[in-house]
Amino acid sequence: MTYEVQTYTLCQGWVNLWTDKGSTLVTFATREEAQAELQDFLGELTRAVQLGHLDDFNPDDYRIEVTA
Repeated sequence: MTYEVQTYTLCQGWVNLWTDKGSTLVTFATREEAQAELQDFLGELTRAVQLGHLDDFNPDDYRIEVTA
């Protein structure tokens, strides 16, 4: 069992868009690993908003799901 961070998109619904700085989709061995990565990413987005580099974001647009 692996886990992935999914992003909600208007056209495709929930999809894994998490990549390894390239085009390879990333999955995680544990929910804790996925959660740690997501928390770091959301923290970066929060800092970008605070600095005025990003208007806003919705953390509810991200979730962790089990993959087959």
